[in-house]
Amino acid sequence: MKYPGAELDNFDKATIWRKYVFLLIKKFIKGNVLEVGAGIGSFTNNYMHIPSKITLSEIDEDNLSKIKNKFANTNFNFTNNTIKDLNETYDTIMYLNVLEHIADDKNEIVNAYKKLNKGGHLIILVPAHNKLFSKFDEAVGHFKRYEIDFFKKIFIEGSLTKKLLFLDSMGYFLYYLNKIFFSGETYPSKIKILIWDKIFTPISIILDKIFFYRYGKNILYILKKL
Repeated sequence: MKYPGAELDNFDKATIWRKYVFLLIKKFIKGNVLEVGAGIGSFTNNYMHIPSKITLSEIDEDNLSKIKNKFANTNFNFTNNTIKDLNETYDTIMYLNVLEHIADDKNEIVNAYKKLNKGGHLIILVPAHNKLFSKFDEAVGHFKRYEIDFFKKIFIEGSLTKKLLFLDSMGYFLYYLNKIFFSGETYPSKIKILIWDKIFTPISIILDKIFFYRYGKNILYILKKL
């Protein structure tokens, strides 16, 4: 399968954003870890020193080849299987900007939860607010952006919501302005990504906390299996 987007290399430079997300989720990453839709391994670098075992799942052939080369000197496992076709169970399963690419997202969450060990965590990061859906979302194969109620309404017996937060309050403002003034744009330029990451993400880190994580262009959802 081929991934429709061409933005991964550009967003690979968003190092501050990924470190910010990592700081919020690092205590939940442990043991046998599965990262679904690992892309080109941009986020993997942040947590690769923590778990005892890491499996990277990626259905795009080119991206799978890239991460195999990138992490060739590790003991990582690599697979192009989807969650329902994996036989192993995990202590941590992560979908970092991946769920929005999956049409049957509710069943994906249920299937991922089934593959968690007791005490394990399901970590999901998605783009927020469908009113912000843009040509970019369409071009990279997003089925939708998410509202917070989608996660509030999820009920899986024996589960506990550990975190449900909005992130990147400044990014929400910038994304909204970009949609208005650059409506014909599909992919954000490298300079826009760098400005957002290096200048505005540090501001978001402060504002998100001040606003109690009630505003932002992304949603972070963490579910624990009791």
